[in-house]
Amino acid sequence: MGKLAVVLFNLGGPDSPAAIQPFLYNLFNDPAIIGAPAPIRKALAWFISTRRAPVAAKIYAHLGGRSPLLDLTKKQAEALQARLGDDVRVFVAMRYWHPMTDEVVAAVRQWEPDQIVLLPLYPQFSTTTTGSSIGAWTKAAAKMGLTAPAVKICCFPTEVGMIEAQAELLAAMLEKTGPNVRVLFSAHGLPKKVILRGDPYQSQIEMTAAAIVRTLGRPDLDWRVTYQSRVGPMEWIGPATDAEIRLAGAEGKSLVIQPIAFVSEHSETLVELDIEYRHLAEEAGVPTYLRVPALGDHPAFIGALAALVERALVDGCNPCSERGGRLCEPRWAGCPQLEARR
Repeated sequence: MGKLAVVLFNLGGPDSPAAIQPFLYNLFNDPAIIGAPAPIRKALAWFISTRRAPVAAKIYAHLGGRSPLLDLTKKQAEALQARLGDDVRVFVAMRYWHPMTDEVVAAVRQWEPDQIVLLPLYPQFSTTTTGSSIGAWTKAAAKMGLTAPAVKICCFPTEVGMIEAQAELLAAMLEKTGPNVRVLFSAHGLPKKVILRGDPYQSQIEMTAAAIVRTLGRPDLDWRVTYQSRVGPMEWIGPATDAEIRLAGAEGKSLVIQPIAFVSEHSETLVELDIEYRHLAEEAGVPTYLRVPALGDHPAFIGALAALVERALVDGCNPCSERGGRLCEPRWAGCPQLEARR
């Protein structure tokens, strides 16, 4: 096989209070987030990031003024590298803050791998996350002359090891509640127009939730898929997590919240779910409010990532195919290992 570079992609986050506004600017200047022409997009990105920075600063103040995402992703990278062996080096590339794509392409090129596997840490594909990260990598690699063959792993919404890890974490939390409990599988929301354009994210979120419940072996479980982190005036996919928390309070239901699109702890789990939504649950009269930890470096999850890399190399096939450079959807035909997992 020779030298293998595995690149883990994630969103990134500010590493200091001073980085909050530029991090937000990078986010909103992404064409996958705001599809306006470049001059308009840049102006909007500056306006939105400047306006939102004080609000974001209050959020990150709960976390010591910085995001923990990079440190946690590095731990995942170290665990994955240990699983994959000596001829493998795992790199971390963040989309909107350091180490950013150009920096990591340069580092991979300097290492001179024989093969590359691109592995976004987004289990469910979206044009706004995986699509953006892979697109930025492809552009930077071409610009810098990185010619080693690369396999792109686009999504893994029902990967067995990942689902087993999520079911195990959920089962442990359910043991702390009584019978009158509802599980909310909470994921980051998207504007409805993104889904209507053919983005498979919502359908893959639903696949993940259903797979967790099957693996849990609780057919009687009261569960729902919900979406959090809505911003702006556009119509977003639903139901909204905060609305479902209020409903559970009105029905006297205890809640267990499981983040199923976030594989690491960050502001949307540690602040939005743990602080803001917990306070909402108390106000709404929810008897018990518990939150399942993110996957982090859970051994079964790291094993799932290793299995994805190994299958991509051995089978020469990818869990997803891109259509027109934008749309990713499951492709089972021609890949026996994936066909067997349907």
